Amino acid sequence: MTSEHALLLALRALVTTPGARGLADDAAVLEIGGEALVLTLDTMVEGVHFLPDDPPQDIAWKLLAVNVSDLSAKGARPLGCLYSHALGETEWDTAFLSGLAEASDHFAMPLLGGDTVRMPTGAPRSFSLTALGVGSSGLAVPSRSGAQVADRVWVSGTIGDAGLGLAMLTGRIEADEPYANALTQRYRRPDPEPHLGVALAPLVHAMMDVSDGLLIDAQRIATASNVAILLEAGAVPLSPELRAVAGEDMAARLTAMTAGDDYELLFTAPDAQSAIIEKIAADLGLVVTPIGWVAAGSGLTLQDGALPIPLPNHLGYQH
Repeated sequence: MTSEHALLLALRALVTTPGARGLADDAAVLEIGGEALVLTLDTMVEGVHFLPDDPPQDIAWKLLAVNVSDLSAKGARPLGCLYSHALGETEWDTAFLSGLAEASDHFAMPLLGGDTVRMPTGAPRSFSLTALGVGSSGLAVPSRSGAQVADRVWVSGTIGDAGLGLAMLTGRIEADEPYANALTQRYRRPDPEPHLGVALAPLVHAMMDVSDGLLIDAQRIATASNVAILLEAGAVPLSPELRAVAGEDMAARLTAMTAGDDYELLFTAPDAQSAIIEKIAADLGLVVTPIGWVAAGSGLTLQDGALPIPLPNHLGYQH
């Protein structure tokens, strides 16, 4: 069993409750006392999800933020979290806890408990965090599988910044200040806005966060919803920092769309909801951008104006 996909297929045989959503979504949903309790868990491993020399404060921030992003994609308000801490040097652990406290305060995600473990000498550090949230009362929790034909496809924020920041931190690309700081911060300290997902939940048909790359995550919505998704490459929002460093030609856009670690919201909604969707984002000081359409059929299609663009072999990150 060599792939994440193969493991998930095997695990689905163990699912016995509808709350697991067939292991085909970003979170579990339990109906308790008329409320929807949303649960999600993410693990971060040194050398896979963060660099060995990343500041411990930033690692802790990211651990909590990526879980907040999953809750936001389900329209859930954070309630609290449990986490597992791999013990290290006292100074390092103290710095990690300061970052965790900062993130907990920023995202209103209180710590409820967890566990500690001592790793073998020389083993990479590993941290897991389980986040709990509550969905809007009386509303269905959005899933990946609800996209409908004629929906507009939207994405929040900008795409590709974190991937470019990682390329800088690993020495593959160089950039002048202040571009380098802005882009590396997008990689180390994602800042999802939980209020956006909560506000959008009543309006969307499908929603998930962009963690592994815009193209692979759009394909996941298409597959889960049994529809086709058409994306307009030129409409995908790129930040001024990314355009200044990498440009905005099609090669740069494809790199941005497959990089991952964006932690933005990708969602589909009826075109009639467009004005209110844009107002919700503006009221929060955010931007959402329509980047495509849902159509009958299957799979993902990419185009530039009227010209079709072949999909790259690599759509995004997979274990």
